Amino acid sequence: MSTDDVYADQAKRLVDEVIDTAIKRLETNLSLTEREKTFESLKAEEFSRQSTFVRDDNFEVKNIKWLTISEFSPEKAEQKIHEFIKTWEYEDSWLYCIDFLGEDPHQFDTRYRFRVRWSIPTRRKPIPRATACVYFSFVVSSIKPGTFPVDVFYVFETHRLVHKPGESRFREKWLKDIIENKVMMMQVIEF
Repeated sequence: MSTDDVYADQAKRLVDEVIDTAIKRLETNLSLTEREKTFESLKAEEFSRQSTFVRDDNFEVKNIKWLTISEFSPEKAEQKIHEFIKTWEYEDSWLYCIDFLGEDPHQFDTRYRFRVRWSIPTRRKPIPRATACVYFSFVVSSIKPGTFPVDVFYVFETHRLVHKPGESRFREKWLKDIIENKVMMMQVIEF
């Protein structure tokens, strides 16, 4: 057995131990109803090393037709963001607003930045305790022909992963996690 095989085998054993420990903690720390909900969802799918990274080929990541360089304006970009967000799947209780943050001129392009601020206002709390932001960047090249599309990227607040429209699936959980983390942090900090 080569050293690479030994390291791979140790890594697999370590991952298996971490998963077993996590499941045991779930079994002991959750209340009965929470445990039933959690394990029912786990039973629905069979998890293994082979199935963990399998892509869902039945799901199509939706996209829209973005602006070309000659068509671009901040107002049209905002409309395209609205159009793109309509392709995302999320609960109706979410509301968002789009803010134009500015433009950054560079040597070969100009970058336009937008913030989409998400929240879940209710009748009891019309002003939400926390919001989650998604930042969009439009890169408008000054050296490419005007018929080329504008490059669009977006990133979720507190995340490092930069998304490109049509290449990753939106998860509502990302917004919820951001808000939950902010609320937890506000409970810890005294003003």
